[in-house]
Amino acid sequence: MAATPGWYQDPYGGAGLRWWDGVQWTQHVSTPQTVRPAAYTPPVPARRPLPDGTPVYTPWIWLVTLLPLVNALVLLTYRPYSGYARMFADPAHPVIPDTLSLMGGPVFLVASMLSWIVVAVIVVFAWLDYRELTRRGVERPFHWAWSFLGPIVYSIGRSVVVRKVAGGRGGAPIAVAIAVQVVVAIAAFVLGAIIFASMMQGIGDVSGVGA
Repeated sequence: MAATPGWYQDPYGGAGLRWWDGVQWTQHVSTPQTVRPAAYTPPVPARRPLPDGTPVYTPWIWLVTLLPLVNALVLLTYRPYSGYARMFADPAHPVIPDTLSLMGGPVFLVASMLSWIVVAVIVVFAWLDYRELTRRGVERPFHWAWSFLGPIVYSIGRSVVVRKVAGGRGGAPIAVAIAVQVVVAIAAFVLGAIIFASMMQGIGDVSGVGA
């Protein structure tokens, strides 16, 4: 009984396969597929543990985590749109100030510039912290450039790396950074409530005069 058509080992000694059509061997051959070895990727060596007693905190990491409080203080002292209060001081004769005055005057510009300065200073302090950790023997510390995404991102990443090489020490910046973010969120909420109350009061005063 003849074999069914298919690819079989070449009976003529070829390295590949030859097609059997059910009756005879044909001229169709397949060349063997060469399997390329997978590219070798050397494993990333583990970071060496720090010697016992090596300080894991720097002044810079505390500045990175605490500087956002400056923005919180600005939020609690700055009164954006305070020009509306002056606008409706005499509802019978409202005065429309310029746009800058409506947003709080020059204080608005100062607050905006201060917020950007805080961001820049945080990045600089993160770089100084990164450099100091390297000097103390931490291999491949969490990169300072992550601070562009926010101080809490750098604080968490930095603490994770340090804890791995310092026997579990070095996690305090996470707690501090989270606490600071909570304070900033509360300050933003309070500011929003103040703005909303001021606007509603102004609308109520105008409505009372119109009635």
